[in-house]
Amino acid sequence: MAPFTSLSSLSSHERTRVEDYLNDKIQVCADLESLDSLLSSVRSQQDLQRKQLAEAQDALSNATKASDDHAEATRRRAEAFMMEQADIDQRLKTITQSETSDEAVRRLENSMERLQRLEISKGYVALLKEAEELSKEAITKIQLSPRDALVPYSRLRNIALLLKEAQPAAEGAAPHLVDYTEKLAFALREELRKIFGGNLEQTLESLKWPTRQLNITDSLLAQWKQDVELLIELQIPELPIHDALTGSQVPEPPVLFPLEVMVHPLDLRFKYHFSGDKPTNKLDKPEYFLSHIMDLINQFGGFFTSYLQPILDEKAQSAGPSLEWNFCNSLHAFINALLPMLRQKIDSFLPQISNHPQLLSHFIHELMKFDNEIRETWNYLPDPFSAENWKGMAWEVLTKQGWYNRWLQVEKDFALARYKDIIDTADSGHIDYDGVELTASKPTKAAIRVNDLLETITERYQPLSSFSQRLRFLIDIQITIFDQFHERLQSALEAYLAMTSTWGASVEGVAGLERLCRVFGSAEYLEKKMEDWSNDIFFVELWAELQDRLKRGSQNLAGNMSIAELASRTSPAVNNHGGIDGALFDETASAYRRLRLRSESIVTSTLTSNITSALKPYSRLSTWATLSNPSNSSSSSHSLSSELAHPLRLISSQLGFLSKALGIAPLRRVSRQLLVSVQNYIWDNVLTRHTFSAAGAAQLLGDIEQLCTVVDTNLGVAGHAGGSIHIVKKLNEGLCLLNLGLTTTEHTDEVTNESRVSLGLWDVEKRLFKDNDSARAVLAELGIETLSGAEARSVLERRVEIGS
Repeated sequence: MAPFTSLSSLSSHERTRVEDYLNDKIQVCADLESLDSLLSSVRSQQDLQRKQLAEAQDALSNATKASDDHAEATRRRAEAFMMEQADIDQRLKTITQSETSDEAVRRLENSMERLQRLEISKGYVALLKEAEELSKEAITKIQLSPRDALVPYSRLRNIALLLKEAQPAAEGAAPHLVDYTEKLAFALREELRKIFGGNLEQTLESLKWPTRQLNITDSLLAQWKQDVELLIELQIPELPIHDALTGSQVPEPPVLFPLEVMVHPLDLRFKYHFSGDKPTNKLDKPEYFLSHIMDLINQFGGFFTSYLQPILDEKAQSAGPSLEWNFCNSLHAFINALLPMLRQKIDSFLPQISNHPQLLSHFIHELMKFDNEIRETWNYLPDPFSAENWKGMAWEVLTKQGWYNRWLQVEKDFALARYKDIIDTADSGHIDYDGVELTASKPTKAAIRVNDLLETITERYQPLSSFSQRLRFLIDIQITIFDQFHERLQSALEAYLAMTSTWGASVEGVAGLERLCRVFGSAEYLEKKMEDWSNDIFFVELWAELQDRLKRGSQNLAGNMSIAELASRTSPAVNNHGGIDGALFDETASAYRRLRLRSESIVTSTLTSNITSALKPYSRLSTWATLSNPSNSSSSSHSLSSELAHPLRLISSQLGFLSKALGIAPLRRVSRQLLVSVQNYIWDNVLTRHTFSAAGAAQLLGDIEQLCTVVDTNLGVAGHAGGSIHIVKKLNEGLCLLNLGLTTTEHTDEVTNESRVSLGLWDVEKRLFKDNDSARAVLAELGIETLSGAEARSVLERRVEIGS
């Protein structure tokens, strides 16, 4: 074992560490006993460290040697490279006969570029040769095996497509080669299509297509199937693909080649009947050629469903998911083949009627009817994966071809002209008592006709497939007419108010009320119609779609109209981006509601004013205290006060008119206000201003009972629960108090056979004036609920017996 290093050979830092170590291990005398084990542990650690040091020195030596070897190898490779580079430079100068290596490199690059172009040219020539051979091979095989001719065509078409796809990466190289191969492939496609189509035409002639009595045999059907399949297989490579999962936008499916051939004779027949000066070609009868298309579908739809659908099903399975949408429905494919002839006819038809508003309007509506029939009868859907319905030919005309604004203006002009005719009709302002239910308020004939006009307008634009077009039609025409009629009603109300303030009595009576009821009834009628429309499925769906588009942040919802303008014409909910409930007619209905409430208020105030004015002579009657008759007489034994005859006739005439003009609910509201006003007037101007004898009190009670009877008679089914006397309960209780007998009496109830006590005037007076508790108790015994103690004392003081 190697001896320990002496302390003198250690550095000061090392000595300090040794001293710290010994101080830590030997602190008391007992620690000296473990000195041997401590020395043994130190020797073991020293041996381990020496071993690790030796291993580290060996690793360093090996790494140093490897580094030196690598540096030597690198130096040798660099020298070899320099020698090779010098050799290459020398050979380049010798080959290119150049004096410098840079010049030699440039000459060599030029030679390589020419060589590369040569190789490319050879490739182009090979492609051209292959394309020519494929074209010739296809033509050769057509007669022997038509189906085999599709193989070289497919190869040629793929070559043309690959060349075109490679153009961007090749920076537009060889455009002539791409153009030539495309033309060659297209020419071959047209040749194949011509031959295959010719074969199908021959087969169709044998089938006697298109006639009502087809010559259908098994052999002809087999040949027809082969011809159809060849044309479909020729077309498959160029059919549009559709990813049903991602919902990618795709064009409408093209017309299938075999259907083009089969529709061709139908197209010729269509042009024969609906072009030139044929009697079936009339500008005012677009339904002729539209119904002809429907007849073709009805006549031949069954043939395609029976014989073409199995072929399409096979092709759908073999073509794969991305192409199967082209083969889903044979009937829809037939309709798709008929539409081009219709588009061609429409393109020539529209310019002829563009300056004739009636013809244009009629054509668009007939076209929408055609679209709707195609959708509903045949469920036509060009894209079976689409969640939307077919937009229709009307959409193509109005949106794609830009005829919507012209058509909208035509429809608006017609609607406004019809509205003006309604307003200008002599009886437009007359109340229509038969146009609505008996229990409803009666509008004017103009209001009913305007509503009929607006409902007709809805039917005319309801088939539109474009949301923005439907919304613009609603705002530009329907709401515009609503607004104009509202302005007319508002003006009529203002005119009435101006007349009453200027001439007063000139419009009093039934005539004045009739003017007001025209406004009220019309406003209420159209307000309710708008509520009904807001719950109609068409307008509910339109509102729901508007909310959805607002939440998505869509713009141009109704042409150039801003969101604020749209809200002002439809509903305030639009400003909240669909955040609150609403309806399309909120703003318009609110305007009519305000007009209804205002006109009802004026009806009420006019009626009340008329009746209270008529009661003035009655309020000046001063014989209440001097009337005398037997004390046991009832109010029914008194004749009506002559001063009340005129007010009752006025109530009968005016309330009788209102009972026919107003609905039950508004009639009850108006009559209630009238009775309350009459009650207040009698209370303030008769009951609490005069003194009454027993006979006078009975007379007043009889008068009021007859007044309530007249009101109830004229209200009829609209009468109040409990009768009109229940409305004037305060007045009735005051009159009951005023009509108390002088003494308390006891009698037997004829119904219950129970003994009852009728309080007399003096007993009531004593208890009523004693204190408030006593007053409340006696009023309760009398069954008086509405009068306070003070009011009851005031009434009782009007009896001459009490007052004296």
